[in-house]
Amino acid sequence: MPSEELRAIELLGRVRYGLLATSVRAMPVLVPAQHVVADGRVLLMLQATGEHLRAGCGSVVAYGADNLNSGAAALWSVQVTGTAETVSPKEEELAHFGPRPDRIDGEDFRPAYLCVEPRFATVHNLGDSAGHSAQHMQ
Repeated sequence: MPSEELRAIELLGRVRYGLLATSVRAMPVLVPAQHVVADGRVLLMLQATGEHLRAGCGSVVAYGADNLNSGAAALWSVQVTGTAETVSPKEEELAHFGPRPDRIDGEDFRPAYLCVEPRFATVHNLGDSAGHSAQHMQ
């Protein structure tokens, strides 16, 4: 795995939530998800109901997260793109997600899990003193 892609994965490991970008009936959809990083893969936990889950399975998706509201001096945003597959996480992976929400969008929360194997990654650094505004990895 290239060093820039490793950097993107490392940054994702610093936050818990992001947005999954997929499409439903050719329309773009953003879905909030919680994530953990395991063995270079991004495991997502999201609501099991809805078309967005079916649309993401076996499709190329993008997943993004950032620390833009953290108040940190070094702000960043990361996007990984890859194929998403439904998975059954191992017990130790499930433990990293922490407590689950009770409800999402007025419905009881029923978790579903997707795994994104990153093929491309982009890291945007805001306020980077080195002058690098974005890095794109393939």
